[in-house]
Amino acid sequence: MQWLHPEPGLMNDKIDTESFKGLNLLRQTRISHRNLNDLIDRLSHDPLVDQLKVRRLKKKRLLLKDMIIRLESELIPDLDA
Repeated sequence: MQWLHPEPGLMNDKIDTESFKGLNLLRQTRISHRNLNDLIDRLSHDPLVDQLKVRRLKKKRLLLKDMIIRLESELIPDLDA
């Protein structure tokens, strides 16, 4: 059963490891975005909260969303290759 033992020197293990790291980072970023979103929602209902703080949190949430989009894009295989 040759297919069970890949040839030494193939980069399959490295690719799988890198893909896993990318998925893990994406998962952590999504969790951070969700937690920040929940915090912003709670703070937005409190009239005594500093609105500048809320705006800064919203900016951070937007940066996390952009990072999520970038990470998702990187996980899509390049079909032209």
